Amino acid sequence: MNTYHVLIADDHPLAREAIRSLLEGDEAFQIVAQACDGRQAVQLCDELQPDLVLMDINMPHLNGLEATRQIKKNHPHVKLVILSVSDNVADLFTAIQFGAQGYLLKNLEPDDWLTYLHALLDEDAEIPREMAGRMLHRFQRGVDHPDEVSPDVLTPREREILGQVAEGATNKQIAERLVIAENTVKNHMKNVLEKLHLQNRVQLAAYAVRHGLKAE
Repeated sequence: MNTYHVLIADDHPLAREAIRSLLEGDEAFQIVAQACDGRQAVQLCDELQPDLVLMDINMPHLNGLEATRQIKKNHPHVKLVILSVSDNVADLFTAIQFGAQGYLLKNLEPDDWLTYLHALLDEDAEIPREMAGRMLHRFQRGVDHPDEVSPDVLTPREREILGQVAEGATNKQIAERLVIAENTVKNHMKNVLEKLHLQNRVQLAAYAVRHGLKAE
């Protein structure tokens, strides 16, 4: 089993302790450092280059959104998940633009946290459906994308997979529905991201909604 080095960034000591206790119960995660503000999170990433950063949004000195932007600019390989007590779509939308791979609500059940993080690190993250719907609605109604690549560059199979992504399906679920290997789905996903010049599943799902690509 792979071991993932984790940095926790949150300005509340009790929150950091709760997250640490949760992850230490899973042998796949090793806490390498904790940061109490965004500036410290950036410094620790420079020093330690963890596999995963769990980043609170509202922190002193440097907020989590700007810290996310700096970390992803300097260390694009680092997986970064935003932590929030609310589903403020504007903040989450900004975080995704800055390169975050996912987000977690702090009031989710512990098992949901672990399931989500494992899926994300396996590049098979499923977005919580209610929040995904609100984010996609924002994309759909108000954002211009004049330089966006046309879906005509995609093969029929890639368009089919993109429609499944728009419904929140994981790679495993897509493989089962289309009766293909999960590794084949991952290869298609990589190709689609490259063709459309997008970075993650949230952007893919938003693109699919904008262009009316739906699961058959």
